[in-house]
Amino acid sequence: MTATGVKQNPMTYYFGSTGGGIWKTEDAGISWKNISDGQLKTGSVGAITVAESDPNVLYVGMGEHPVRGMMTSHGDGIYKSTDAGKTWKNVGLEKTKHIAAVRIHPNNPDVVYVAAQGALHGPNEDRGIYRTTDGGKTWQKIFYVDANTGCADLSMDMTNPRILYAAMWQHRRYPWKVESGGAGCALYKSVDGGDTWTKMTEGLPKNIGKAAVSVSRANPNRVYANIEAEGDKAGVYRSDDAGKTWTQS
Repeated sequence: MTATGVKQNPMTYYFGSTGGGIWKTEDAGISWKNISDGQLKTGSVGAITVAESDPNVLYVGMGEHPVRGMMTSHGDGIYKSTDAGKTWKNVGLEKTKHIAAVRIHPNNPDVVYVAAQGALHGPNEDRGIYRTTDGGKTWQKIFYVDANTGCADLSMDMTNPRILYAAMWQHRRYPWKVESGGAGCALYKSVDGGDTWTKMTEGLPKNIGKAAVSVSRANPNRVYANIEAEGDKAGVYRSDDAGKTWTQS
């Protein structure tokens, strides 16, 4: 499940579920209604985000992003609503299969970043990080590691939206096992809106698996990462210098 709220209205929330589409409440969760039935080609939602500058604009990334042992539902790209969820339109990235995060520029709802995990069962050239600057009419792949490595999480500094943090994840599910980790796994930072990326390493484990990353809205120099690693290297790491160095919490 993935959920988001509306900055201008603390009573309104949305959530996307595995196999259940998109739901909305306008009374702080007392009642919910499905707002996507009949409009989506696939039913599992991996990410949902409301534009802070325009609460009528939502972007939803399809495809379950946790990897389950028995079955994980794939998706068909990005859906967009411009009327607070009444209607939905697919705006591309259908081949990404599993989308882990969607981040919208705080002042411009047409600038959107997508973390694409990619196909679960084999190599997929559509993995990586995508950006649109025209509200989903066109997409540009701005970061790509390899066909086995997708983006498991993406965080934006909302005080300076040109700064982004990404967790790249090499993974594969076979009939008999799930593989997580490899040379493609790492944390990266961009300071130019995604045009270039730098790997962050100081203080982090050398061999990692899946990770989540989040920059503090109260203090943008503080960044947290929850990292899969072997033994006591696994856990939560914190940076107090915007990703230059990290310590385990």
